[in-house]
Amino acid sequence: MIGVVSFPGSNGDRDAVYALQTDVGVPSRLIDHRETELAGIDALVLPGGFSFGDALRCGAIARFAPVMEPLRAFAARGGPILGICNGFQILTEAHILPGALRRNRTLRFHSHWTHIRLECNETAWTTGLAAGQVLRLPVAHGAGAYFAPEDELDRLEEGSQVIARYSDSSGNISQEFNPNGSCRAIAGIANATRTVIGLMPHPERATDPLIGGDDGLLLLRALLTMTSVAA
Repeated sequence: MIGVVSFPGSNGDRDAVYALQTDVGVPSRLIDHRETELAGIDALVLPGGFSFGDALRCGAIARFAPVMEPLRAFAARGGPILGICNGFQILTEAHILPGALRRNRTLRFHSHWTHIRLECNETAWTTGLAAGQVLRLPVAHGAGAYFAPEDELDRLEEGSQVIARYSDSSGNISQEFNPNGSCRAIAGIANATRTVIGLMPHPERATDPLIGGDDGLLLLRALLTMTSVAA
């Protein structure tokens, strides 16, 4: 069973459940932010949206939700977690992932399709894909610029914790294709064990050609090669 955590203001929670159940074909359910037990959960998704209205900072209030305590324990046991957009912000606010997400360089909300180049395929959510593979996914964020001090960025690079960078369709990296201004064009990172992933683009919104593309399925299905998901 894959649990999708729903906070007040989440708007990608049902998208994620639908994508997992219908397009990937695995059992999943919504987990209310007030729940304190995660029994029977094989993997977790923290979806996009505006948890608690993005008050104070994106994810700053959600980090104190009751569900975050068992989520921390789940992460400590090596449970696979995918934080998408606001979910990524929550994971950094909770210090489960390093760094922070700042306002886009343009100071505008970005809602468009983009390309990312995968940098590491040794994670629960990218296994079976190729390093250097380019995916086309949508973004929808106002605070998507990843930031960390240079020494932290160096540690992420050395630990193969940079999972994806913004690129063009051929995988070339430049500021032209990094409109939110992320440090080193980072679109996604992982924790030290590479079981917890934060990703700004939305794979759950790219699971069918009818809605613009299905590259997101490659990420969501990758979990099944590493983790058994029971009903």
